[in-house]
Amino acid sequence: MGSAGPDESDRRAVKEQEGDPSMTDKFLVRSGWLIDGTGRPALHGGFLRIVQGTIETVGSGLPSCQGPDRVLDLSDCTVLPALVDCHVHLCLSGAAEPHQRLNGVPRPSAGTDRPIAERLRLCLEAGIAAVREGGDPQGLTLRFRKDRLAADSPIRLLSPGAAWHAAGRYGAILGRAVPPGRTLAECVSQHLDSADHVKIVQSGLNSLSRFGHETPPQFATSDLKAAVETAHENGLRAMIHANGFLPVRSAIEAGCDSVEHGFFMGKENLERMAGQGISWVPTACAMLACAQTAPPGSPEQETARRTLDRQIELIASARAIGVQVACGTDSGTPGVLHGSSIWTELSLLARAGFSVEEAVRCATFHGARLLGLEQTLGTLTSGMPATFVAVRAAPSRLFETAGRLSPVAFYVNGAEVLIPVPESLILAEEA
Repeated sequence: MGSAGPDESDRRAVKEQEGDPSMTDKFLVRSGWLIDGTGRPALHGGFLRIVQGTIETVGSGLPSCQGPDRVLDLSDCTVLPALVDCHVHLCLSGAAEPHQRLNGVPRPSAGTDRPIAERLRLCLEAGIAAVREGGDPQGLTLRFRKDRLAADSPIRLLSPGAAWHAAGRYGAILGRAVPPGRTLAECVSQHLDSADHVKIVQSGLNSLSRFGHETPPQFATSDLKAAVETAHENGLRAMIHANGFLPVRSAIEAGCDSVEHGFFMGKENLERMAGQGISWVPTACAMLACAQTAPPGSPEQETARRTLDRQIELIASARAIGVQVACGTDSGTPGVLHGSSIWTELSLLARAGFSVEEAVRCATFHGARLLGLEQTLGTLTSGMPATFVAVRAAPSRLFETAGRLSPVAFYVNGAEVLIPVPESLILAEEA
């Protein structure tokens, strides 16, 4: 994490002079700039009036004289909604070296709770209030969410348990293969286990040796459609890992809720997604990490760079076409660190032509809507819970230090989240 925020003595001075806003049910937040998550231009000198954890008023300039009895002065900061990371892997470490990645994968016999809790802590300290998991073979993150996540934790964790993939195809690191004699829909139906959503792997990974190489779909479109319908009948959404034209087309035809990654899908698929209201989580920073960790000057590095450039072009097309892009990092994969990588992903959206406010919307409102959390997260508007972060940078510089920004203030439902985040805010005591 960076050191952009004030030190603890600065924070204490503010609280001693103006009172601690977290200790009252009514306070005013003054910002240098306010980005509300809707995509509208930032408000210069914006303010929030908060009553009992809810935003009562949003405005700019001087608030009316009926002001509250406490003030949180963030006039040198940009205030924005707390972030949402729509694609994480909490059972993977994000280490670039293979032996480090292996050592970072928690296993039931070695204790899994603290590594997961530590990665959630890193997400919180980057300003993230909700994460959507991409699956692990033993359903460890789902068990953690049900049994070990603190009841009053400021971060929301949504997990599918184990993802599903075809036998002999990519996906063992994320979940289970559909066994012989069983259909994908049967597996989805019989192994929901209180899952928050369904994850299905429909293609392989991107090749770093053959630029643009596409793998065939793992499941027939009819099988995928039956599985997605089963998820929807159980009130769950379906996230589909898919790269390449045909795997993405089948995911769209199956009626999925989101396409994950979507490298080399083509503009035709983007147009279909826009027409059907399907979200795209492009995870561009994962390919940036491949380019940065590949041996310098190697063919793999050149392929990764070209693949990233093509993905940026697709993201620009998605913006022009009107696809709902939601921010996801793929954190836990090689070189993609939990938490801080969301700022890198935002910088890549900006590189694709998104304005700062549009990029923030991808990581706030669009993410919250994809996760079904738009009633509690994603925007700073009247009537919404006061869940926001403040970063000491003007909007024009918000992404300049991508991956190194750290909030100077973080509030969830009007209550301050302490940074560093105590483990007790994430990990519940064992029964």
